[in-house]
Amino acid sequence: MAKLNRDTLFQPKLSKTESKAESVSRIAMSMIEQEVAQREAKTARLREARLAREATESQAAARSAGAGGKRAKR
Repeated sequence: MAKLNRDTLFQPKLSKTESKAESVSRIAMSMIEQEVAQREAKTARLREARLAREATESQAAARSAGAGGKRAKR
């Protein structure tokens, strides 16, 4: 049971419209937080994919530059 003091014992009751607005606000905030989490996860996933692609491209560029530089002298 909650500790009883003047803050918990005499809490004002919200009107019907205030409680409805608070409920809607709480639901909206939870939806927004969920969307933010999804967006951040997608951003992290795409960043990892981009870094992996850039790494393979730089390795391929290094291999092609190294192969073209070795020619037999006559």
